[in-house]
Amino acid sequence: MYEYFHDLAFAVFPYIAGTVFLVGSLIRFEKSQYTWKSNTTQLMSGGQRFRWGINLFHIGIIALFFGHLFGLLTPTAVYTSLGLTAGAKQLLAIVAGGIFGAITLVGVVILLHRRMTDPRVRKTSYPMDSFILILLAAQLLTGLLTIPVSTGHLDGEVMQQISAWAQGLVTFQTGAAATIYDIHWIYKLHMFLGMLMFLVFPFTRLVHIWSVPYGYIWRAWQVVRARAV
Repeated sequence: MYEYFHDLAFAVFPYIAGTVFLVGSLIRFEKSQYTWKSNTTQLMSGGQRFRWGINLFHIGIIALFFGHLFGLLTPTAVYTSLGLTAGAKQLLAIVAGGIFGAITLVGVVILLHRRMTDPRVRKTSYPMDSFILILLAAQLLTGLLTIPVSTGHLDGEVMQQISAWAQGLVTFQTGAAATIYDIHWIYKLHMFLGMLMFLVFPFTRLVHIWSVPYGYIWRAWQVVRARAV
């Protein structure tokens, strides 16, 4: 029975979540473009607390996203050819993940507290706004809880198992779920919550990630002058 639910969660559910993530985002963009925004509430309740929360959240979540992306999908042969051992990679993941995970969690807690306690912000919020922050907090907490477990085995073997699972999924290999069958349950909970986040992504304000104005990084300066009276 355990093996059945394990395969359901880590062999079938990832593809369901991924399909909903991509197709759902496309459908929402095509059918509900007026909801394709972050619904900022800064004008309702800004201040130092909001700025700290939003900045900590964005800095941390961007670092965690790219850290997980490269950490999971980089083949072992690539980083070992650069002189980075599996154990050193795991230690790097522990340190960087711990720092940026804590930064992001602080930001999420600030934003969640503000959303749930500020009357004006709460009045204009949707249930999914609070749900996604709670889900993010749970995801971050489980990620931080993997650190003490990881320090008990610094050989990098578990990290390689998780990477093999992720790479097996994206390359559509059968039996990918078997590679993580015997890892600690806290890793599996963290991974499942991550997939759940992809599943609900199209139904939340997170869709504005697709519309990040990357062009602002390299576009020419705009000079704004006051109109002569």
